[in-house]
Amino acid sequence: MDQSLLNNFKDPALARDLLQVIEKLVARIAENRIAEGRTTENRTAENRTAENRTAENRLVESCIAEARTVENRAVENYPQPSSIRIMEVCGTHTVAIARAGFRSVLPASLKLISGPGCPVCVTANVDIDRVIALTRIPGVVVATFGDMIRVPGSSTSLQQRKAQGAAVEVVYSPLDAIKLAEQYAADGGTTGHNAAGGGTHVVFVGVGFETTTPLVAATIERAAARGLANFSVLAVHKRVPPALEALANDAEVAVDALILPGHVSTILGAQPYGFLAEKYHIPGAITGFEPVDILQGIALLLEQIRAREAGEADAAIEIAYKRAVMQEGNPTALAAIDAVFENTDATWRGLGTIEQSGYSIREKYAVYDANRRFAAELSALQEPTVEPRGCRCGTVLRGVIPPSACPLFGRACTPQNPIGPCMVSSEGTCAAYFRYAL
Repeated sequence: MDQSLLNNFKDPALARDLLQVIEKLVARIAENRIAEGRTTENRTAENRTAENRTAENRLVESCIAEARTVENRAVENYPQPSSIRIMEVCGTHTVAIARAGFRSVLPASLKLISGPGCPVCVTANVDIDRVIALTRIPGVVVATFGDMIRVPGSSTSLQQRKAQGAAVEVVYSPLDAIKLAEQYAADGGTTGHNAAGGGTHVVFVGVGFETTTPLVAATIERAAARGLANFSVLAVHKRVPPALEALANDAEVAVDALILPGHVSTILGAQPYGFLAEKYHIPGAITGFEPVDILQGIALLLEQIRAREAGEADAAIEIAYKRAVMQEGNPTALAAIDAVFENTDATWRGLGTIEQSGYSIREKYAVYDANRRFAAELSALQEPTVEPRGCRCGTVLRGVIPPSACPLFGRACTPQNPIGPCMVSSEGTCAAYFRYAL
């Protein structure tokens, strides 16, 4: 255990106690797995089918023979197939785990895997190209969060387009985009969205999970209430639960448990994740973002894994962030989403098209839907999508490989020269690994 790292925590004693609990649980789980011959691949099939373990799922005898006796076993020396894989599916958790240096103090057989928790990163290249195409429409101003501006599309980025003279504005809130539209309306009228019409039209790029979607919904309602004619939203919002189900069905992912997102869960609550435990028998814990919060969540998940594999209990979804998350979520925010958006199929980087995993603007607010409003222009101006050569961002987002396994990581792809969005966003897995692991 790295004492110098523990000294950086607000409560080193509590962190140390939790780490000791984690080490003991990992040792018990790993010992049982070696004795029972359970492999990563077999656990994945078990999660999907809930079948009982069989003799065919045992490790080869040579692997078992190499294990040391129980009293002398060191957790870090367990064979790789017995490792415990816990995935966090929140970009803020990814950064917090990397910043705290947990991978250097946790048992070697406990693998913390980073998943698709960065909303900018999971935005598909085709959607980035659509945003860039908006900058080619005369009279259109694209308003976006800062993380999006440097994400490369097929041939360029919003930052490069801005340098070439395109109208691109960085905003800190969707409400700032409304203010921008009102300023343009006061300066030059609201009619038309092209040079011939004489007006300037502001398009806000709506990116994010359930955390930011309610605010964008409220922004659209405010624009409608004010009769703002020169404002619309290009919605590429994503829903987290369908993506988690896609991961649960992915044979390459093979996770034992999930650290569920704290921010998203303040909106959703715990109920929408119930299918993970009920259908796939995957434990989940919603945690906060302090180091002790994360360690507590890991300890809860390990105890669930131990109890489940011992036949004492089934998987469950636990809330380890009760100061912010309620079982039923935030009814007001959920109602705001439902009033403006409806579920739709969406394309995720790395995960492909997932049914009902996105949000589209309802017909009632169609005039504020940039996809509808500029359909003809986007069809003519959007370039064919080309994925960045050699970039493994999509595979990293699925948790199949760590960033260091990408041939571009830290070489051709750096925060100063990002090839993929995982190195761009402040919540990107590659950016977090580059900053804190290297």
